Amino acid sequence: MSVPPIALADAYTRLTEVLPGLDITQPHTHEELPRHAGWITADALAAGGTGLDAFLAWDDAQVRRDYGQSARPDVVAGFGLHRYAWSACLLITAPWFLLRRVPRLPVTHVSYDRTDPGFAMGRLAARPTAFACLPGDPAADLPGARVVLDEEALRDEVRAAVAEHLEPVLAGFGPRMRRRGRALWGMATDEIVEGLWYVAHLLGDGEQVRARRELELLLPGATQPYVGSAAFRELTGPNGESLPTRDRASCCMFYTLRPEDTCATCPRTCDADRVTKLMAAAS
Repeated sequence: MSVPPIALADAYTRLTEVLPGLDITQPHTHEELPRHAGWITADALAAGGTGLDAFLAWDDAQVRRDYGQSARPDVVAGFGLHRYAWSACLLITAPWFLLRRVPRLPVTHVSYDRTDPGFAMGRLAARPTAFACLPGDPAADLPGARVVLDEEALRDEVRAAVAEHLEPVLAGFGPRMRRRGRALWGMATDEIVEGLWYVAHLLGDGEQVRARRELELLLPGATQPYVGSAAFRELTGPNGESLPTRDRASCCMFYTLRPEDTCATCPRTCDADRVTKLMAAAS
């Protein structure tokens, strides 16, 4: 039995309110997941065939249009995986963060479209097969609910749910990226952390501080298959300002297009340059 949309609707509504470039719908049991026009199912991405070819053609065209040059095929594949995984992880981490509910979303239950110009981060259609929650949650009596013991058990559910969804997707993208194993799971670790950390900043009211604490507990290190920890740390600005940052476990390869324009959490960016970038962003 499918999970009724009401179980997760509040979280997805709040997420898309602060992140209007992303759209999330929950098709009912009798409705097919969208596969028309620009939509592609996650299991088609995982299959790594012609569906993935068409999906990555969009990234290739975007690079040529925006940067006036071609990117290596492995870089294009990395961009495509990042754009999907960043949003897909939020399907799981946002309900956990906002409602303490963790949906299970195998690749057969998610579709994605990033061709609609009205949604820069894409559209997701998701139909959870079940969800975990804590004792006392009013949603515990809904179809598909599974009550777990405590917060650590719920964190186990987050780690398992993301791995269940991403493992076949990583397998589909991996040959295109010339990456395997640890490198791919390092990327997955970054998508979990940076997606929720960014959204929490948009939520305001100290939620980014709470997200940092939650993510440090979720990914303390040695939580296979993930690589490393949430890896937050503080830098100091020229006037003693505290500048939160983190160390990415992977590189997005954007430097292959713009060597001078790396992100503030890139493993290639030294601390002095990070401070400069963070101060510029703050101003």
